[in-house]
Amino acid sequence: MTRIPAEDRDKIEQAIYLPMVLIILQRDLSIFEKGPFKLRNPYIEWVEQTIVYVQHELRDVKHFLRQQNIRVNEMKRDDAFTMYAFFYKGYEEHHNYFNPRIRNKVEELLKHYLFGRLQ
Repeated sequence: MTRIPAEDRDKIEQAIYLPMVLIILQRDLSIFEKGPFKLRNPYIEWVEQTIVYVQHELRDVKHFLRQQNIRVNEMKRDDAFTMYAFFYKGYEEHHNYFNPRIRNKVEELLKHYLFGRLQ
């Protein structure tokens, strides 16, 4: 049984997913910069603006976690699962995340930040 409310757990999970989204965007940016694109600047600007937006979101999440005295640490990782320790207002909880679930959630967030936020 978890002591962490759903709203706070969502913020904690954002602290897990958003750095992964940034890594993917930065790798994509380097591909656009080095790739054989005829007009690369629109792609580069699009990804750079998305990176800035995600960085602001991550900054807000980290500020919230710091204010609420919440910490997130990755404990261990194997082929199927990643375990995180959540330190929530004096309590410690361990949560296992299925790696394909993490990948799917990061992909969903990537779609949102690249397309959904503009609508």
